[in-house]
Amino acid sequence: MTETLKMDGLDRATQQIFQCRPVPQTTRIEGDIPVNLKIRNNKKFLFISKDQRHLTHGIHKYPAKFFPELPRWIISRYSKCGEYVLDPFTGSGTTNLECSLLGRNSIGVDVDPFSRFLAKAKTTLLPDNELTVVHENLLRLMNEFSPSKKHNGVPEFPYRDNWFKSYILIELAYIRSSIEQQETTQEIKDFFLVCFSSIIRAVSEADNNCTRTVVRKKLNKQVLPGAAIKRFIKRMEYCVNGMLALIASCPSGAVTIPDMADARDLSAYKDDCFDLALTSPPYLNAVDYPRTHQLEMYWLGMENGSLINLKRKHVGTESVTAKDYSELHKTGCRSADRLIKSIYSVDNRRAFIATKYIRDMECNLIEVYRVLKPGKRYVIVVGNNLVRGYNFETWRYLKEIAPSVGFRIERYFISEIINHYIKVPRKERINDDYVLVLQK
Repeated sequence: MTETLKMDGLDRATQQIFQCRPVPQTTRIEGDIPVNLKIRNNKKFLFISKDQRHLTHGIHKYPAKFFPELPRWIISRYSKCGEYVLDPFTGSGTTNLECSLLGRNSIGVDVDPFSRFLAKAKTTLLPDNELTVVHENLLRLMNEFSPSKKHNGVPEFPYRDNWFKSYILIELAYIRSSIEQQETTQEIKDFFLVCFSSIIRAVSEADNNCTRTVVRKKLNKQVLPGAAIKRFIKRMEYCVNGMLALIASCPSGAVTIPDMADARDLSAYKDDCFDLALTSPPYLNAVDYPRTHQLEMYWLGMENGSLINLKRKHVGTESVTAKDYSELHKTGCRSADRLIKSIYSVDNRRAFIATKYIRDMECNLIEVYRVLKPGKRYVIVVGNNLVRGYNFETWRYLKEIAPSVGFRIERYFISEIINHYIKVPRKERINDDYVLVLQK
């Protein structure tokens, strides 16, 4: 059953805004976005991406990620070659890769270890000769695999034998040990470990296309013996070709993905040091990234048990305690607080989650304002959410908070979403992203 937008609990003026707001006309643009594209406030665009799998962009699935053309356009429009760009929620590293291709230096910050691992592998240029040699070695080892031989190295993690067939556990352990035993650099090993990670969901019992790692018996998923070996061989070829094409493109921008950093605390960076900040922050109430990538993290050795501590680090987390939501909290953003009060009347836990999200994003705005150079911009691409049937307009709340931090609202427009990389449940699906251009 689809959730409907609730108007009860909102004041009359807010209800009228929802009921009378005009639907903007949509301008369709395919491929690269013109740098000097004319934009007016509330303009709606449908950007048709042609580069989602270009170079190393497609080496691993990642939910709600940028399509390359949008950060490419923003970087080209608001920065120059040699300048420094910050993405405080770097995710899979799409912004960083595009920065490198455009000759900008970039920093990618993320609290999630899997995100950092993927972003590094996606953006680190490798020696093509050595990459090819290791690829050939691994291909030979895959062709030599025999399930009858003894294989060690199957990791222990919660419900492991429910997630994987016994023969798939053996195949995955063989692939991982084959990579780790290669006499090469850690960067090349990590690249092939990303190739390995990219097949794990597909050969598990979990639904391939859901942000929640769940087994759906009605799908009657069939994973046959040899599936992991065959998929890994195919993925290696695809990913290696993507990396070789990236190397041939001669990207000149340096990429740094720090091991420990947080979008709410950028104290490692000085005041006024970045020329542009660009990000797509996590959505409230939409994607649980640790849960999405839990099987991959278990196999990569990043986690081996409960994910609760990692979840609590994330902006937008739903891992909160009963003490946290025992009373109504405020954000200081008037429009957000009105809606949160309505949510609290039906679900005090969700109300606190929304409050914490707004507070965390305000911390991010304050930190990014500090590290940006005067006159430079912070571009935020974010979607709205349904929270217990209420339309939680994230972009509007950030737009209200930004001036109190010091930003000037330069522009805001809409980017319609047509391709969800991993399927999101219908009632939580986000069909439009709002693009906020803030100037220091």
